[in-house]
Amino acid sequence: MTHYPGAIKEWPEDERPRERLMKLGADTLSEAQLLAIVLATGEASSGQSALDLAMHLVHTFGGLRALDAASITELCQTRGIGPAKATTIKAALELGKRLSGEPPQRHLKVTCPQDLVHYFQPRLQHLRKEVFKAVLLNTKHQMLKDVTVSEGSLSASLVHPREAFLPAIKESAAAVIFLHNHPSGDPTPSTEDKELTLRLAEVGQLVGISVLDHIIIGSGTPGYLSFRDAGLL
Repeated sequence: MTHYPGAIKEWPEDERPRERLMKLGADTLSEAQLLAIVLATGEASSGQSALDLAMHLVHTFGGLRALDAASITELCQTRGIGPAKATTIKAALELGKRLSGEPPQRHLKVTCPQDLVHYFQPRLQHLRKEVFKAVLLNTKHQMLKDVTVSEGSLSASLVHPREAFLPAIKESAAAVIFLHNHPSGDPTPSTEDKELTLRLAEVGQLVGISVLDHIIIGSGTPGYLSFRDAGLL
């Protein structure tokens, strides 16, 4: 990527991020170029362009995932980034996550763990605390809705079977799939995960709601573990 000094508006038109996007498409731009469009302006006192500032951010934080995980306070520690730019960055990254995790069609038939991983992984894999969810299904295993049952600390999420099944009972769900993330990125189940899964399955039998699976979301590839596929349920 060619770099020119001075304000972006003074660059050759083909090198300006906005013009490149309009002419060639967003997928041809680098992360820094896309972030420069979001930032709109650079840091006036130092003569940095928006692209200079974007490149500095990407390099300092180590990529978009780290930027997404950073707090507003952490972003504002970068010269040229104030509350306005920091919130704009966070909003843009959140829109990207929501698009990649666009809610599936109502009554989407869940046939395999990947159907849910595709939706939930972009939303959960970079969280700093555990979030435990119940995915409610009808008799045809079509998704009715998902409900957050518990939000835990950095290392654990406390889930009581009563809270886990209450949404399914209220919605008259025929089956449920439980799902939670591991902030470490490693989806390997802990002893507590295994014990909780067995307890939930037992309660499901008592209340007449089948527990079809428990999926742990991590990061990377494949980035998840299905208790059903692993023979743990």
